[in-house]
Amino acid sequence: MTRFDRWLVSPWRRAVIAALAGSLPVFAFPAPSWWWFAHVALVPWILLARTAPTGGRAAYDGWFGGLGFMLAVHHWLLPSLNVFTVVIAALLGTLWAPWGWLVRRLLGGVPSAGRVGAALVVLPSGWLGVELVRSWQGLGGPWGLLGSSQWQVAPALRLASVGGVWLLSFLVVAVNVAVAVLTAVRRSRVPAVATAVTGLVATAAATSAAWMWSPRPDADGQVRVAVVQPGVIGGGAGAGAEKRFAREEALTRALAGRHVDLVVWGESSVGVDLAGRPDLAERISALSRETGADILVNVDARRSDRPGIYKSSVLVGAGGPTGARYDKMRLVPFGEYIPARSLLGWATSVGKAAGEDRRRGTEQVVMDAGHGLRVGPMICFETAFPDMSRHLAQDGAEVLLAQSSTSSFQHSWAPEQHASLAALRAAETGRPMVHATLTGVSAVYGPSGERLGSWLGTDASEAAVYEVPLARGVTPYVRYGDWPVHGALLVLAALCATEGVRALRLRRSAPGPLAPPARTVRESPVRPGR
Repeated sequence: MTRFDRWLVSPWRRAVIAALAGSLPVFAFPAPSWWWFAHVALVPWILLARTAPTGGRAAYDGWFGGLGFMLAVHHWLLPSLNVFTVVIAALLGTLWAPWGWLVRRLLGGVPSAGRVGAALVVLPSGWLGVELVRSWQGLGGPWGLLGSSQWQVAPALRLASVGGVWLLSFLVVAVNVAVAVLTAVRRSRVPAVATAVTGLVATAAATSAAWMWSPRPDADGQVRVAVVQPGVIGGGAGAGAEKRFAREEALTRALAGRHVDLVVWGESSVGVDLAGRPDLAERISALSRETGADILVNVDARRSDRPGIYKSSVLVGAGGPTGARYDKMRLVPFGEYIPARSLLGWATSVGKAAGEDRRRGTEQVVMDAGHGLRVGPMICFETAFPDMSRHLAQDGAEVLLAQSSTSSFQHSWAPEQHASLAALRAAETGRPMVHATLTGVSAVYGPSGERLGSWLGTDASEAAVYEVPLARGVTPYVRYGDWPVHGALLVLAALCATEGVRALRLRRSAPGPLAPPARTVRESPVRPGR
């Protein structure tokens, strides 16, 4: 036993190392955006779990590694939720406990070639199972899926059009597993090493074939879309909203004569219901007449026609609101509503949790934005959900739109990471995507996920016009959906069945209990040979 192994005997030291190892993948995401690091970032975590003395300890390694991962990718929430961020990370970290147990089960000791081969399939499948569960909106949504770290890699974006971000996550974990085996297994174990190398080669061959043969979106014209980003506006809630509206108005007016087809404002760009403020609706309509384009605004206010506060994408044309409206369906836990408020309402006293729950919309909407253009809006972190953009593409959206505001996290990594998600949604669906924010980062991506023009950073206050290429055709991901997840669930089901049969056989083959020793009339054991 090495000195380091003796040092890890302490459960608390081992827990700290696991949390640190689990946090490493955060550097693969923006702002650092070391996409290549994702392919080896899990290796320390895997090496730790495989050396756990027991299966239970490996499960703890998985739990604390998951805690470190969730805390790292959501660290920008600390100023808003304070200690509650750690509580949430600890709860979600439990999802990785079975994954840690699987690592030891398949890679512990000196694994055979068969166990290594199984690990190359089972461990990525287990990771996808964790990502699927935590992607539920009530648990915070799919922020920080491992595959989304590959947003700027052209071959990866091509693969996303085949199997979505899920396929990327599977392949990234598989590479990590292979590298861990090559690192840990003694060279004398040639079959195991050969299996890992074969797995790497097979992964490279399969991804290369998919990159070569996967269909590309067919170009079909282009449109000019303007993004209006007012930037940080000072002042209280009321005065700040008026100043922001005036700045958005001035920036939009400057677009007159630039022949734009659509103008997009960011999330919460209008702080009152337009039905109750016809004067503001008329001011936006006047801007539409001046620019010759419809304007998609975002209203964050109490509605006049029904109870409650809604966040809504509202399309305004030259004659006023067109009637096209999308109410946000997937709300941010604690930021826009508090789950089980009767139990967790105390979160408002320790952070910036929602004082009043916002209401949910009931269905997605594809809007006719004029000039024959059909657009599909999403709001804020809805862009993290692959199924939402997929459904909009199926419903005929030609351009995907996201209205967002990360102003509460202006000096963190959140704005860059949020903007990067649009690249994946564009690549998955074969539809361009416009990500418009109040305070940055705003970005636009083409149908293959390629970036168009420059990002509007968090220090920008301007209106930018983008030439957005349109495309037609249906990507395999839009057609077949989340098939990598379904395949992963089948793998895990087969594993559970195999482990159950194995346990049953071991139980049946185990020798029966030994007969109790004969006893004398004085109830003392008989001593043979005496």
